[in-house]
Amino acid sequence: MSTGPNPTPGALRHVLGHLLTPLLMCLGMGLAYLGAFHAPQPHDLRVDIVGSGPATQVLAQTLHDQADGALDVRTVPDRATASTALLHQDSYGAYVPGDHPELLVASASSDTSAMAVEKVFTKVAAGQDAPLRVTDLAPTASGDPTGQGVFFLLVAVSIGAYASVAVIGAAGAALPMRIRALLAAGTALVVSLIGTLFAGPVFHLVDHGLAGVWALSWLYAAGILLIGVGLHTYLRRWTTLGVMVLFVMLNFTSSGGIYRPELQPGLFGSLHAFWNGAGLVEGIRSHVYFDGHALGGHLLVLVLWLLAGIALVALAGRTEAARNALTAEAAPEEAPKETTQQRTKEEGSEDAEEEMEEAVAV
Repeated sequence: MSTGPNPTPGALRHVLGHLLTPLLMCLGMGLAYLGAFHAPQPHDLRVDIVGSGPATQVLAQTLHDQADGALDVRTVPDRATASTALLHQDSYGAYVPGDHPELLVASASSDTSAMAVEKVFTKVAAGQDAPLRVTDLAPTASGDPTGQGVFFLLVAVSIGAYASVAVIGAAGAALPMRIRALLAAGTALVVSLIGTLFAGPVFHLVDHGLAGVWALSWLYAAGILLIGVGLHTYLRRWTTLGVMVLFVMLNFTSSGGIYRPELQPGLFGSLHAFWNGAGLVEGIRSHVYFDGHALGGHLLVLVLWLLAGIALVALAGRTEAARNALTAEAAPEEAPKETTQQRTKEEGSEDAEEEMEEAVAV
C-alpha cells in the first residue's frame, strides 16, 4: 500500500539548504542578544561628585577605587556644572553630598544607566545615615515611563524597512533599478509616517518634536531600504539574512535603547558610535529631551548610511546592466530579446517567491 511519494536526494538537499537560513538566524540572534544584554555591568560610567573641599575629593577617590573600573568618578565645583554635564549627556549622575544628599540624573538619556547610578549612591547615602533625594533633570514623556519606547519605535521602523527589502528586491527584480530606488524611498516615507503616528498620537512616546522624529525616521528607513535593495543584486535569497545581521543583530543591540554602551561589552559600545540604530535612538533623544545637543553628529550618522545606500544602489544598477549585456551576448542571435528577458525572469521567480516567504516568516 503506497504511503506517498518517496523522498528524493534532491528534495532532501533542497529542504536542508533552506533550513540553513533559520538556523543561522537562531545562532546570530542568540549570540547578538545574549552577548549584548545577558549581564549588563557598568564600566567607566561617568558620575560626578559636587563640591571642591577635601571631603569631596576623598569621597570621589574612595568611590572610584571601590568601583574597580565600573565608574569614572569626577568632581565638579557646583550643582550648575553638574546639571550641564547631565544635560549634555557627558555624565549619568551627580551626587550632592551633605546633611540632605541629592542625586541628579537625566533618565531620558538612559533609564537603565540612571537606575545603576541610583543604586550606587543610595548605598553611599545610607553609609552617611541620610535618605537620598533623586532629582530627574530630563524625565521622559508620560507615555514612555521607562524611557525604552524609542527603542521599540526603532524595532517597528526597522521591521517595516527590512521586510520591504525582499518585496522590492525580489518581486521588483524585473523593474529598472531607478524604479526600485524610488519605491524604496516611497516605502521609507510610509514606514516613517507610521512610526511617527506610533510615537505621537497613538502611544505618546514623545510629547513634542514629531516633525523631527519623522525626519530622523525617514533617513533611517531609507538607508536600510536602499542598502537592502542594493545588496539584493549580490546576495539574492540571502538578502533577508544579510539585512537581519546588519539591521537587527548588530543594530538593535548597539542602539543604546535598552542599555547604553557603558553597561555593555566593548563590541556593542564600539558599534554604538557609528551604527544607524544608535543614530536614530540617540538622535530622537537629543532632539526631544536635550534641546538638540549633539544632534548634528547623530544626523551625520544617518545621512552617511543613506549615502552608502545610494552608492550601493548605483553600483548594483551598473552590475545588473553588465549582467544583462553579457546575457544578451551569450543568447543565440536568432532568439528574440523578449525570450532572453523572459528566461531571466523565470529563473529568478522561484528564488524571489522563496525569499519573500522567508521575509514574511521573519
